[in-house]
Amino acid sequence: MNGTLTRLLWMAGVAMATAVPCGASSAAEVKDARVWAGPDYTRVVFDLSGPVHYKLSQQDGKVVIALPASSLAGGFNGPAAQGRFKGMTNTREGGTLQLAANVAPGSRPRDFMLGPSGKAGYRLVLDLYPDNAAAATKTVASAKTTGKPVVIPTAEVHRVSDFKKLDSRQVAALLGGERKVIVAIDAGHGGKDPGAHGPDGTLEKNVTLAVARDLAAQINKQPGMKAVLTRTGDYYIPLKRRYEIARADKADLFISIHADSYTSSDARGSSVWVLSSRGKSSVAARLLADRENSSDLIGGVSLAAENDSLASVLLDMQQGWAVQASDVVANNVLKALAQLGPTHRDHIEHANFVVLRSPDVPSILVETAFISNPTEERKLRNPQHQRALATAVMGGVKDYFESSPPPGTWFAAQAARRAGVQLASVDASAKSGAGAAKGGDKHRVARGESLSSIAHQYGVSVSSLKSANGISSNSLQAGTVLMIPTG
Repeated sequence: MNGTLTRLLWMAGVAMATAVPCGASSAAEVKDARVWAGPDYTRVVFDLSGPVHYKLSQQDGKVVIALPASSLAGGFNGPAAQGRFKGMTNTREGGTLQLAANVAPGSRPRDFMLGPSGKAGYRLVLDLYPDNAAAATKTVASAKTTGKPVVIPTAEVHRVSDFKKLDSRQVAALLGGERKVIVAIDAGHGGKDPGAHGPDGTLEKNVTLAVARDLAAQINKQPGMKAVLTRTGDYYIPLKRRYEIARADKADLFISIHADSYTSSDARGSSVWVLSSRGKSSVAARLLADRENSSDLIGGVSLAAENDSLASVLLDMQQGWAVQASDVVANNVLKALAQLGPTHRDHIEHANFVVLRSPDVPSILVETAFISNPTEERKLRNPQHQRALATAVMGGVKDYFESSPPPGTWFAAQAARRAGVQLASVDASAKSGAGAAKGGDKHRVARGESLSSIAHQYGVSVSSLKSANGISSNSLQAGTVLMIPTG
């Protein structure tokens, strides 16, 4: 996600057997085929009578799937053209059935098998992506039946101290722009759902919206940050829809604002919650149950693309990262809230709240105070206290992004500069369309290097190197990251 943080899943032991065994191939019948075309890719699904080994090749604008010892069901008709899929023909070569899909120019195929699930049997899935769709992925070896590697999301959360340990290419990958981090703010309850009531009639839904608005305003004033509100007025939003809004907006963080309540009016203090291990498990079970039809993506890659074992590993690692990040943010926010007064607990708490169930967006729930406590109710009604609460949450969030900046963000660029890494006129190179915009390399200038020596190293001219980076001088400063033109 852009919103989802670019994350590095260094895989340990991901070379696992797929749902289709690697033994002798078996005959199968292609019973049907269907196509779904979305904005980012086109999916073709072939329904099979059983497991089968196959080979995939791409040539002359076609993607050819060879299925040994297989056949078409009687009355089989290829699906109509949609999206990047432009129709299909079938032929036989000896005992091998060949399905040739005509595809749009520049299509990159990705294929995988799915075993039986529910009423669905074995399925062979062919996804057609634009050629640049895999730019943000890392290839990891896997024992797929086609012998090709599995493509999985990549990323890493780097702390500020890490920048001094990276080489020039790693630094360039981390920087890669200065986008704003996106924080989704969820004002709890709303509309027909008023939430808790205070002794004097204060409604939780009104307090949460006021604090959420204050927090959004402070975030939008902070360089490198942007706020997205799940609701901007007094109306109801289903719980699941709230974190779906965060994912749709590619949020880097989700914060749900609430006000606590208890039967005893003595209960007091703020608290911060993250997803429990039970909640994490229930999310994983749901995502793994229906991977083909699920719209949920993990780091931008559908779980349907992997067999049960590998999908489970990928999901566990991605969720593990999100939970770990949530814990860090939650602790930062709890410490900041403690500056306003006593907290309900001296540690973060865990629960299976629906709004915390996003599988790949760090999420926290903040209970600002006990609205059932008369003293705290009066504070929660006070606009100054509402702003103070927002400021405390903002402080904890900002600390998190400063210490663990997502790659490609303003915070990452600031952290790099503090560590002594400098960018050579990124804006100029972006305007010229050179360097990374065309897939070029990047180079961190070492002591003693010159423009001519770097140009010679990459086989480009000094003038093109200067033009790509908006440089007018012939001198270079050590630590500067240069965009290397591609032509």
